[in-house]
Amino acid sequence: MDSAAITLSIRRIDGAVDEVRDRSSALLDLRSAAPWRTFRWHLGQRHYAGTYWSATTKSHVLYESRLELARLLFADFDPSVHGIVAQPFLLTAVVDGRVRKHVPDYFLDTERGPVVVDVKPRRRLADPEVASTFTWTRQVLTELQWHYEVWSEPPAVELENIRFLAGFRRERLFAPDLLDELRGIDLEGVPIGTTAVRLPERAEPCVRAAVHHLLWRRELATDLTDRLRPSSVLRRTA
Repeated sequence: MDSAAITLSIRRIDGAVDEVRDRSSALLDLRSAAPWRTFRWHLGQRHYAGTYWSATTKSHVLYESRLELARLLFADFDPSVHGIVAQPFLLTAVVDGRVRKHVPDYFLDTERGPVVVDVKPRRRLADPEVASTFTWTRQVLTELQWHYEVWSEPPAVELENIRFLAGFRRERLFAPDLLDELRGIDLEGVPIGTTAVRLPERAEPCVRAAVHHLLWRRELATDLTDRLRPSSVLRRTA
């Protein structure tokens, strides 16, 4: 593969397009990139598209399917992810003498480095065209020394738990003094349903909601492979 022929076309908010070939400068440019494609909504469309407000970016991120929304939830829940960009660039490369083009679904700025994500239902992965696209995309991104991930359906229970906790992701909705009180008491091994007993002067619904917020922030943890319920046992993450 000719690494000199690898180009990332990045769209700006004003619609202008930059063509970038340097890996380090591309990383900086991608943090402020606009989605490459324009998302459209129309009656009877096959894809479920929309916007998700990300606690990570403090802004809305676009998605084109429920599966992409699921990937957004997992990225937003991951404390190692510091940036999320939808439809981040048009990737152009010469592969086996052919010019190939592809727009990945997401770019994640993470503690382990740049991660480019394509989201596809598991049943579609065996499609020859899909498999070919993902193969050469992985080759190109390996050349750039970026991580590449093909993401399919996650475990259903874990997804539902994270989707539920995402409802508590907006920090501004929670009283800082209540959060500090919860941080200051020992909740190791305490079931979620009994946390309010530790703060008898606080309203139980407020305490329960604040606990869910701390779970979202990963300051508390519980087994998310099992369905969240009042008996779910808390543990400290640090």
